[in-house]
Amino acid sequence: MGSQKQPILKKITKGLTVSSVITGSTFLHGPPVLALGLTKLFKQSKKVDETNIQITNSWLSVNNWLIDHVLPSLKWDITVEADLDLNLQGRYLMTCNHQSWVDTTVTQYFGLTRMPLTRFFTKWELIFIPFVGQAFKILGFPMMKRHTKEQIAQNPELKSRDMEEARKSCEQLLSQPFTLLNYLEGTRFTEEKHAKQNSPYQNLLKPKAGGLALALNILEDEIDALVDMTIVYPDGAPDYGEFWLGEVSRIAVNLRRIEIPEWVRGGNYEDDAEYRARFQKWVDDLWTEKDQLITEIKQKYAIKSAD
Repeated sequence: MGSQKQPILKKITKGLTVSSVITGSTFLHGPPVLALGLTKLFKQSKKVDETNIQITNSWLSVNNWLIDHVLPSLKWDITVEADLDLNLQGRYLMTCNHQSWVDTTVTQYFGLTRMPLTRFFTKWELIFIPFVGQAFKILGFPMMKRHTKEQIAQNPELKSRDMEEARKSCEQLLSQPFTLLNYLEGTRFTEEKHAKQNSPYQNLLKPKAGGLALALNILEDEIDALVDMTIVYPDGAPDYGEFWLGEVSRIAVNLRRIEIPEWVRGGNYEDDAEYRARFQKWVDDLWTEKDQLITEIKQKYAIKSAD
């Protein structure tokens, strides 16, 4: 009986500890970010932006401290390939596979001391979520008003408006170091989605190339590298609660540099069908390499488990 209660008691204690620390840290760091953000309504300030990023990084450092001290049994296997030189003053466009909300925490854990603050495209509608939406806006997350194909068909001008919104959102990042993350699959991987898509990849959903094409078109001359991050959970993708309760024993992360072909420059993905097909083929080939990498990492861990 005692041996059965002890793990449950440990989980409850760990859950209360993690939730209390994260909640307290959020209430400590959140109001200054929002208060400083309000000053930008009257005057744009690089100093305010830098201060808000420092506050946000402080919040992330608390999360990372929890990972190191409350989840000490979690083992990291992080590989940065030799041709990828990362630093906190860089400008990076990053792609990644997507399996769980934990992916964001993994990205933050890795990136805090190696890369600028990671941002990603978000829907404009998130601005109405109290605190979270305003923080995204203040911290420079590109927020886009995306219209449906049906809406664009009824009003073709909306297409160019969406593109202009995306361009402005990306250009706002250029005043500072940044990491702009794009989950090419567009949604989290599940076996059901994989089967429904009839995906040609063993470990991935089909990539959507449009967002990457747009970001490269806008930012390519300004970025230091196109980075591909691969996250593997050898024991299966966890949910957020499982991660913070210490039920994840190992996570593998691989980062590699992707060379951008010269022909990519200046292309029109939206209106040039030939360019669009060539770009999609390039992304498909990158995804095939990524799929093989995931398989190799899983096989390595399967061998370790067998030993």
